[in-house]
Amino acid sequence: MDNWQAVVVLTLMAGMAMPVGAWAAWKERIDIPWLESELRHGIIAFGGGALLSAVALVLVPDSLSDLSLGSAAAWFLAGGIAFMALDVMLARSGSSASQLAAMLADFVPEALALGAAFAYGSSGGMLLAGLMALQNLPEGFNAYHELRQSTAYSSRRLVGMFFTMAWLGPLAGLGGFWWLADYPSVVAAIMLFAAGGILYSVFQDLAPQARLERHWGPPLGAVLGFALGIMGHMLIH
Repeated sequence: MDNWQAVVVLTLMAGMAMPVGAWAAWKERIDIPWLESELRHGIIAFGGGALLSAVALVLVPDSLSDLSLGSAAAWFLAGGIAFMALDVMLARSGSSASQLAAMLADFVPEALALGAAFAYGSSGGMLLAGLMALQNLPEGFNAYHELRQSTAYSSRRLVGMFFTMAWLGPLAGLGGFWWLADYPSVVAAIMLFAAGGILYSVFQDLAPQARLERHWGPPLGAVLGFALGIMGHMLIH
């Protein structure tokens, strides 16, 4: 399989985790209220752990060598500020799609970075693809619940929308593969921008939702999500 074909397959597989997560949320039926609540909060925490592992193990380490100290800090901060601005804009417009917007806002830059990583032979591409799938699964689950409760869209239509969004991954991945591979500093900036935005989203959206009064199990989901990231990092390196 050629590298560009690997980019298409891996980014599509990572993207398809979004509709799979949405489908799981659609079909989820647990008749025990406390168990259902723990499961949902645990899935949110798992997504947060996977996102943090992407930041700590791939996006930040693989980008620092191509940027100066000031540039690295500036791009990282710019990502956090941009995601905050998106949050503010959604809140003022009365939109209830913050989870969906955050999911796409980190999926597309990561797919760009993955494509570029494959073009110049970085081993981080495979790990990033796995982490993208890990984070898109719970993000799809959570975004489905958010949209189902606040819109009139049917479950079938929502899952179809998520399926369509998954194809943004190969488009962005091929863009990174063909156009950004010769500009490692640009790829590094994109990765740090995404990392800053992800870190903002974890603490703004996911971490507060993961907490459940008088229940201590859900935060272990974050530990599990990060642990899987560590395992993938060790297997590849």
